[in-house]
Amino acid sequence: MFSNELARTVVGIIGNVIALILFLSPVPTFYRIWKKRSVEQYSPIPYLATFINCGLWVLYGLPLVHPHSTLVVTINGTGFVIEILYLSLFLIFSDSKKRLRLVVIVVAECIFVAALALLVLTLVHTTKLRSAIIGSICMVGNIMMYASPLAVMKLVIRTRSVEYMPFFLFLFSFLNGVSWTAYALIRFDPFIVAPNGMGTVLGLAQLILYATFYKSTKRIMAERKAQSEVDLAEKVGADVNKNGHVSHINGVV
Repeated sequence: MFSNELARTVVGIIGNVIALILFLSPVPTFYRIWKKRSVEQYSPIPYLATFINCGLWVLYGLPLVHPHSTLVVTINGTGFVIEILYLSLFLIFSDSKKRLRLVVIVVAECIFVAALALLVLTLVHTTKLRSAIIGSICMVGNIMMYASPLAVMKLVIRTRSVEYMPFFLFLFSFLNGVSWTAYALIRFDPFIVAPNGMGTVLGLAQLILYATFYKSTKRIMAERKAQSEVDLAEKVGADVNKNGHVSHINGVV
């Protein structure tokens, strides 16, 4: 018989798969960063938000806090490790000022999660109350993760270009919100359903924005490429004229 618990497990596994794809979706972005040896205009904010969000949800899913939440722990533990790799690349390829700011934020996030775990596990003695405290904070962290691309969205609206707006990150952010909202509704968990429901709405808004400026981005990139080719041709022409002039002078001498 297909019980609610089995349905929740199945949806949770699907949510794990989608969340893993979400965590891996920025790989093309970081390949570009690695290839160019520069973070360009990419923002570390989504990865900083996801880093602390995963840490908080690992804490929430621990048996001492919220029993029977293995799927929450596994996927967020995996995401935590992946975000460490992304932030490491940001550290390597950022300038010194951005690097220092990034280190300060990462250290602050780690101290916050560690302090929260220590205080809750030592001072609070029931899993129900622990779940309520950490779950409430997790809601804020999850909303931050979903809302973090708003900074990128501001850049998109200003430049009318989605060049620095990773499509797959936003697509799977939307799908992740949908799957975990469904997971939390089967056996109602307000701490999961509220932020993921909001994440679904924000993800949809981001996809609409991407679709709105996709064509203008193609045009801007084509114009930039054409201008680069013109500049290159002018430079080559100038070099040829210069060399020809020098050769002429040498011939006279």
